[in-house]
Amino acid sequence: MKEGTMKDTNVLFQSIRIRTITVPNRIVRSATVDNGGDNGFVSRNQLKLFGDLASGGVGLIITGMTAVHQSDYIRPSQNLLSDDRYIPAYKELTSLVHERGAKIAIQLAHLGRERGKFLEGDNLALGPSHADDDPYCETRKYRAMTEEEIREIVEAFGRAAGRAREANFDAVQIHGAHAFLLAQFLSPHTNHRSDEWGGSLENRLRLHKEIYKAIRKEVGNDYPVLIKLGVEDGFQGGLSFPEGKRAAGILAETGFDALEISQGLRGKPFEETEFRTGINGPACEAYFRSWAREVKKVAAVPVMMVGGIRTPDLMADVIEKNEADFVSLCRPFIREPDIANVWQKGDFRSPKCISCNKCIETLKNGEFLHCPQSKMKAV
Repeated sequence: MKEGTMKDTNVLFQSIRIRTITVPNRIVRSATVDNGGDNGFVSRNQLKLFGDLASGGVGLIITGMTAVHQSDYIRPSQNLLSDDRYIPAYKELTSLVHERGAKIAIQLAHLGRERGKFLEGDNLALGPSHADDDPYCETRKYRAMTEEEIREIVEAFGRAAGRAREANFDAVQIHGAHAFLLAQFLSPHTNHRSDEWGGSLENRLRLHKEIYKAIRKEVGNDYPVLIKLGVEDGFQGGLSFPEGKRAAGILAETGFDALEISQGLRGKPFEETEFRTGINGPACEAYFRSWAREVKKVAAVPVMMVGGIRTPDLMADVIEKNEADFVSLCRPFIREPDIANVWQKGDFRSPKCISCNKCIETLKNGEFLHCPQSKMKAV
């Protein structure tokens, strides 16, 4: 007997538009670091990874975070879009995905102060402000950005988006979550600036809005621009959800075409982060569901719900209740890139992923993304 019963067999597989593109279903592969880059370029491993996801029935694939500026380069396995020379390899990737029926967006990012964890010697990473006693930061190797440096990063996001469009990506997604640069600017815990980039919520969102304007200048008004937004930090004293919800509404009004709702700064691993463990039933799933539901009330653009989503019945319930327009999954696709096809064929079992986070340990060891619980390895 097949596991699970779908409330509405078709609801997850109905198409939906994001500005000018039509996504074939409501299932998103959320951005996932894969350690697969080849000195900044797309690798053969990555072509297979994204090709399998496209063949496996994912409606919209979002790549792992891609650096927009050479100053954010940390290791050869990282992907870059800081120069035109990367465009041909990305064209090969997007062509492969499109041939297999899926849409693909590239996630553009800057690590901010988090880059300090990877630096040696006297090099310093960049952040909105500096603090010597932040218990939620693993490095002190960073400094506050100058106005000139902020403007340079803003323009780098714009140019990278222009390259993404030239490489035939269907959309770009700006990374505004998970303790990286935009989340650092949004959180009052990390942004102590007294100039126009800090203080009020409007000022702490200035970077997001300036990046949006720089992107629109490069890609025009018809190209989808998405954002992954952290609407609450993982610990008390940081960004609160009421402010995060207001931020989401402001960014939707600014023009961002879809919002993927996640966490901002990280707290204790793993219970105060975006990749929580112990997801052994529907009661433990969708731990950001209430955030997405509330954001949906104030954002007149598609909303993506992420955060430990596993059960097809729950996914259908989310869509049917209009709590979100998409469901985003990450870890289940590492072990089963074809699970969406399994569901579409009527087998509504939960994924084999046990949320053990051993995949994260493989990444920390420098390995290509895979599930140690399965036999999936790099080609």
